[in-house]
Formats: sequence, C-alpha cells, structure tokens
Amino acid sequence: MTAAPAPALAPDDFEEALRAHAKHYHSQHPFHQRMNAGGSSREEIRGWVANRFYYQVNIPRKDGAILSSCPDRDVRRRWVQRVIDHDGATEGALSMASGSASAGGIESWLRLGEAVGLAREELEDERHLLPGVRFAVDAYVTFARTRPWVEAVASSLTELFAPDLMAERLAAFERHYTWIDPDGLAYFRSRLTQAPRDSEHGLEVVRAHCTTPETQAGALAALSFKCDVLWSMLDAIDRAYGGR
Repeated sequence: MTAAPAPALAPDDFEEALRAHAKHYHSQHPFHQRMNAGGSSREEIRGWVANRFYYQVNIPRKDGAILSSCPDRDVRRRWVQRVIDHDGATEGALSMASGSASAGGIESWLRLGEAVGLAREELEDERHLLPGVRFAVDAYVTFARTRPWVEAVASSLTELFAPDLMAERLAAFERHYTWIDPDGLAYFRSRLTQAPRDSEHGLEVVRAHCTTPETQAGALAALSFKCDVLWSMLDAIDRAYGGR
C-alpha cells in the first residue's frame, strides 16, 4: 500500500523552516567571524571588498531576471525597487524609496573600495576577481534566470539574516578598522533598513505562493542554494587572502 504524500507545512511552520537556514548563513563562516572580531589585515579586507563587488554588480541582473519571469504586476511594482536601490536612480531622478537623489548600492560599494585603498578601476576591471567567486555569483544569476520565479524569490531570503550581520559588520569596522574612512561605510548603513523591507516582501511572496509540499520544498532548496553561494564565495576569498 502506497503511503500518502506528506502534507504541506502550515504557513508558520514553513516560515520557521526558512528561518532555520540562519545557521547556514555566511555570518557563521570563519572569514566573517575573524573579520568581525578585528582579526583581518588590510590586504584581506581589500580582497574581500574587491571580490564582493562582483556580487554587488550582479544583484540587479538577478533581480531583473526575477522581474522578467514574474507574472504578478503587484510583485513587480515592489520588486523593481531593488534594482533602483543597487543601480541608483537615473541622474536627476528621485529615489522611489526616499524621495531624494540616490547613488545606489553599486556606487556605495565603489566608495567603500576607495575607503579601503582600492581605485575604482581595480574593482570595475575585475583584476582581483577570484575564479571561485565568479563561478558562485554566475551560478546565482543563472539560477534566477532558469528556475521558477518564486524559487528565485525564495533564494533572496538570506536577507532575513542580513540586518544582524550588517549591524555587526558596521560596528566591527568602526571599532577595529579605523584606517577606513567612515564615509565609505554608507552601504552597510543603507542595508540596515533596506534588507528588512526586502525580506518582509520576499517572505510575503513565498508564503503566499508556496502552499504545496512541492513548492515549499523548492523554496527551501532555493534558500539552501543561496546560502551555499555566499559560503562558497567566502571559501574562495579565505583561501586567497586569509591570514595575510
């Protein structure tokens, strides 16, 4: 006699399963643990900033892929703010979120690079980009382009865990790395408010659309994949720069 398939999780239980991925978030990686404890060298910080920039410039491409696949107009109207947050408003335009001119997250990361002693060209021409980081980020963009749009949304839910990491990182940089110009830390400050907003919307979408065992399993696997992407990036950076 064939056993009956397992039922879908109740919405709150499903959310709890999503949030349980916090233990696999890259905040637990030895690289982040060391950096936040003040144990990273200047070269290590610069290597991380240069490589993380490749992730930053690909976030709008990932979000653009979600927008192109999403059939829900209301979701698209809200999701497009993510692209603006990272690419910045066009010259003379106003940020939809704040009503003021916005340079965007990519520009803020370039300024972080300058604050740690990297020329913009060093980030933009990818001279420091590690193969492992490129591979992980490209895999994430491909995932967003090829998987069902709700799974791509679910993969973004690492943002549930981001505010705590951003707050810890900001405090660590201000305390331990005083050689970094504080003006260069604006990206971290902006994500303290953007990440909770984004994760709230992403969670709302996933809870609404993942109501069967199959769709819930897909969402959980997508979030696990994203955690692996972020962890793999730090593995590559740690091997290249750790302890220098």
